[in-house]
Amino acid sequence: MSVPRLPARLEVSGLLRSVSAAGGFATVIHQGEPDSGAILLVLLDRGGHARLFERMPHPSGERSWQCTREQASMTNQEFNELLTRRSDLDPDLWIVELDIPQAERFIGQSIAGD
Repeated sequence: MSVPRLPARLEVSGLLRSVSAAGGFATVIHQGEPDSGAILLVLLDRGGHARLFERMPHPSGERSWQCTREQASMTNQEFNELLTRRSDLDPDLWIVELDIPQAERFIGQSIAGD
């Protein structure tokens, strides 16, 4: 059974406000479909190497955030090209950057490795 979820625009808005209130920086890199667009998160710590998080499905039907790429394994340009390709392939996709120490705390407890 699928779990109902917030419209993408509300989830993104909440992330932006939460990170800003905690003294960090958050921005929308690519704005997708307001209600049902998928969300990719680029997590940074003080501008350090980026990590790409996305929700991945599980056999139970739930979806949890997982780190699917790390910039450490590629150049800045390669990482940015990856984001561009993803948004070109899925114009409904949201890409949001969170630059704050321990950014994982803003995307909940369901992160791979927890």
